Order: sequence, then C-alpha cells, then structure tokens
Amino acid sequence: MTEELHSIDGKFIDFSGHIKLRVAGNDRLRFLNGQITADIRKAGTSNSIQACLLDAKGRMTAHISILAAPDHFLLDAEPELGEALQSRLERYIIADDVSVEDMSNRWSIFHLIGETAPTSPDATWVVSARRFARPGWDIWVEASHREKIVEQLSAGSSFCDLNCAEVLRIEQGIPRWGRELTNEIIPIEANLEESCIDYDKGCYVGQEVISRMKMSGQRNKKLCGLISTEHAALTPGMRLLAMPAKDKEAGWVTSACHSARLSKEIALGFVKRGFNSAGTKLETAAPPDQLEGVRVEVVDLPFTN
Repeated sequence: MTEELHSIDGKFIDFSGHIKLRVAGNDRLRFLNGQITADIRKAGTSNSIQACLLDAKGRMTAHISILAAPDHFLLDAEPELGEALQSRLERYIIADDVSVEDMSNRWSIFHLIGETAPTSPDATWVVSARRFARPGWDIWVEASHREKIVEQLSAGSSFCDLNCAEVLRIEQGIPRWGRELTNEIIPIEANLEESCIDYDKGCYVGQEVISRMKMSGQRNKKLCGLISTEHAALTPGMRLLAMPAKDKEAGWVTSACHSARLSKEIALGFVKRGFNSAGTKLETAAPPDQLEGVRVEVVDLPFTN
C-alpha cells in the first residue's frame, strides 16, 4: 500500500474555482468557533484546518478549509456551495463585530501533494493541508499571479486535472460537497470525525447531536468503499440491495470511477448499519432493461489492493 500511495505525491491540483471568504472583525474568533465543528484556534498561516458547519439537527450545511491570517480568517469551499456559505455565516451574526466578504475573484489556490513545502516568491501563503488525507500544501496566490505559479509548479510536479483529482479523491475515500456531503448528512456518517470535529473546543451549532452520537457510538449509515466484483462500472445514484434476498435496501452509491492504479471499478457510498462491515456482499438495483444489477463488495477506506 505504501508504494501505491507514493505515486500520488508530486501532483498539484487547481482549486482556484473554490468559494473564498474573508471573515474579519474583533469577534471573528469567538464567532467562528461558535459555528464550526473544529477549533479555529488551531488554524494559522502555516497550517490550515478543516471543519463543518451544521444546522441545529447536526446535519451539514458546509465543509470548509480555514487559514488564519493576522487580522482575518480565510475560508474556502467547493464552488457548489455558491452564495449559500456566506448566507449561512451571516445569518448568525447578531451583535458581533464580524464581517464576511467574498474574495473568490482575488485569490487562486493550488494544492501540492507531498511532504516538502514548495517555495515561490509569488505565493502569499504556503499552508500545510491534508485535502487528500496525505501531507500536502495549499498555495494561496493573488489571482493575477496564477500563471506564474502554474509554471513554477510544473517545473517539478505534474498537473492533476479535475478528472484526475476526482479519481484521487475517491481512491483516498475523501467525501466531497454535492456528492457524499449534503444537507442530509451528519459529518460522523461521512468519516469526518477525525479531520473535522474537536470534542474539547466548546459549544457550536449542532454540537448536541454530534456529542450524542459520540456517546452512543451508533450511526445509521457510514461512508464506505465499494468494489465491483464483476469489473462492471458503477455510477452515482445506484441503490444498494442486501444479498441474497435483495429485498432490503442497504444504501446508495455517491461517487464512482475506474481506478487505473488499482485496476478496479470503485465507488464511494453510504451503507446502512448491519450491512457496512468490510467483506459484505451487496448488489445494485437492476435497471429496467436488465435482470441483474452489479455485485459489489464493501471495503474499508482508503482503498487497498
């Protein structure tokens, strides 16, 4: 497994299309800590943190990365969140000295996977980040310097386009907003407990639900890896059925791809309690024009050979 993982080091991905928000004001730290699942005090200009924003029922409203500049925080998130992220934050500003400003057009972000930090005189911040559950670096640069950064990174690294990044994400078992992460998902169900939740930081919106789940140790469904045992392609939205009777719905597929690195058709999906142990055999619901679905095996994440 170690040799396989090393093959992704040295790749860089362009996240410039992400939403980027500047949160400033004297109350910014207290305000954000009351909104997010992580401890904002652990973010800096040399390291970022990941966090979730929740509603009162513990369901996700956003998944974000955060860095802390001297007088403000910078948040970035998938473009699918659009204006919803800024609206979600501003909704909770009551009498706080806090401002939220959309800075999406000002900044470009590149992520380099690897242990060694890149050097660039044009970068404003080079921030330790684990976007692919691997050591890596976010490079924040003024949008006007974007092409310079691409040239500098290309000299010693290989560019990973959106399709490449999607395969890496699935192989590493990383949930994404709009696929695995939606307004119906609680972060513990999506395996975000270790990367996004701090149980010692104090109160935030949705905390009671998260604390109850931790104490009970129960979750109705869990994000799992799925491997097609027949090498047939899987597609998002496929429903999963329990075998052999196929009379119980066991979950659904959220993301899928062909992994050349693993020589397999793989997918991510939510699998219900009782069916999500590694080694469990399931089958996708057959489409109207076919008698049988695709047989899959549940595996632990990240994927292994």
